[in-house]
Amino acid sequence: MTALSQDQARTVHMVASVLLGYPDERLHRALPVLAEAVAGLPPGTARGRLRAFCDFAEATAPADLAAHYVAMFDMQRRCCPYLTYYTYGDTRGRGAALLRFKRAVRAAGFELADGELPDHVSVVCELSARGGYAQAVRLLWEHRAGLELLRRALEGQGSPYAGVVAAVQETLPPMGRRDREAALRLAAQGPPAEKVGLEPFAVRGERNGGGR
Repeated sequence: MTALSQDQARTVHMVASVLLGYPDERLHRALPVLAEAVAGLPPGTARGRLRAFCDFAEATAPADLAAHYVAMFDMQRRCCPYLTYYTYGDTRGRGAALLRFKRAVRAAGFELADGELPDHVSVVCELSARGGYAQAVRLLWEHRAGLELLRRALEGQGSPYAGVVAAVQETLPPMGRRDREAALRLAAQGPPAEKVGLEPFAVRGERNGGGR
């Protein structure tokens, strides 16, 4: 695995922020630019994974790609792209966790669209690309178990999106044995199920099914 510099990691995050958002016409228009950015990365698995997804998106009809996105991220909780969900579920703790993400996004100088949750993995990647690299990496690392579960779930579904998540993981320090054990425990137990009327923090958000 080729070690990435900070600038290269930010490029990975920039590309992933687009690829992991809802695949509307803007994604398809951006594919040539994204492919060019990926080509500038050093040889290694991150570049290969992102290149493979760009090729997949280019070869897939827009309607089919959108349907696949919805099937993966909207129709099954195990592939939830909202990082706080894995740790907090729909509990009081999730509201406080979301506030940390929202503050980091605002500190970087950009606002979320109405209905968009700040813990969507594509939003966190965009945070890095917009100048909040340190904050984004910290949030991704703090939620590395959820990121690992998301990748594994997508791999289990045979989804090319797994490669994009894996590329994001390559921008973080490697997970240790305890980290992987924590991810396995989280997978076995599932997120907390306490219901406290957190409808604004539902699993589905603006980036899933509506883009920005």
